[in-house]
Amino acid sequence: MESVSLNTEIAEKFLKENSLIGRDFLSMSDLSASELRGVLAVAAAFKAYRREGRAFAQLPPFSAMAMIFEKPSLRTRVTFELAMDELGGSAVMLSGSEIGLGTREPIRDIGANLSRWVSAITARVTRHQTLVDMAEAASAPVINALSDREHPCQATADLLTILEKAPQCDKLLHSTRNDTIKVAFIGDGNNVAQSLMLGCVLLGIHIVLACPPGYEPGPDLLQKAKLRSVETGGSVEVTHNPAEAIIGSAAVVTDVWTSMGQEAEREKRLRSFADYQLNAQLLAKALPEAIVLHCLPAHRGEEITADVLEGPQSAVLDEAENRLHAQKSVIALLLGASPVN
Repeated sequence: MESVSLNTEIAEKFLKENSLIGRDFLSMSDLSASELRGVLAVAAAFKAYRREGRAFAQLPPFSAMAMIFEKPSLRTRVTFELAMDELGGSAVMLSGSEIGLGTREPIRDIGANLSRWVSAITARVTRHQTLVDMAEAASAPVINALSDREHPCQATADLLTILEKAPQCDKLLHSTRNDTIKVAFIGDGNNVAQSLMLGCVLLGIHIVLACPPGYEPGPDLLQKAKLRSVETGGSVEVTHNPAEAIIGSAAVVTDVWTSMGQEAEREKRLRSFADYQLNAQLLAKALPEAIVLHCLPAHRGEEITADVLEGPQSAVLDEAENRLHAQKSVIALLLGASPVN
């Protein structure tokens, strides 16, 4: 069921009145509520046009992106490269070790140099401060493709999937307030959870995060989400009870318990998260048509069971596909793409 309605005129209007040209995208909080809706509307248009074999928008001539990856990736690397190619631009892949971020050369020098050649810089990094330093030095827009603080491109794809697949959610593209939509996040209040939390409140969604003690979202981002929710009618709540969090949810989201770089904590985390597995018994407390999301890769039998990950309520492959469309939208808006007539 893809219930999100495509209004091409809305997407074209947002492209033409684009307020995002030249801006960085380091956090979901960089967007206003109306800007996030515009990003999602443009993403939906890209998706629909691609399925028809047509281009929706195209970048200016000679548009290029530098892609810096300190951490490995499947979905992020493939979808960013494809997005640039399909928009008529090009991408240059750079590993963290290849350019020596902050070791071989200062981050500010890398950002300043790249800005002389490319139209945008996408970086998947260990430390969020790396992105902040890069953005301060670079005149080209910097896009967060993952840091230890946020993963806004993943959250944008998640929200597009929720709009498409979750019951009663299609109206959120056009309305700032809704008293019935609830999203539950079960697990580590990490970068993925923090970006999703910020994005949900911007759309007026009620999000409940069930995290073990000590693994809640950061207090600064939690406070920021609560402040933004006052404007939008959404809400955010943190609990240690996954069964309570999931009741009545239209979408249930989880992530790995041990992320890249946390391998030394694995045994401790397995103990701390033992009661936070997304399984059929827990999922039964959500709405009957609720969708299941996971950013992947997944550890079957840990944060999620195989029958749920691969079951009829799973939308994880739609979510993975939507990384392409959501990122294409972000790139097109930051770099000033024009609709294709």
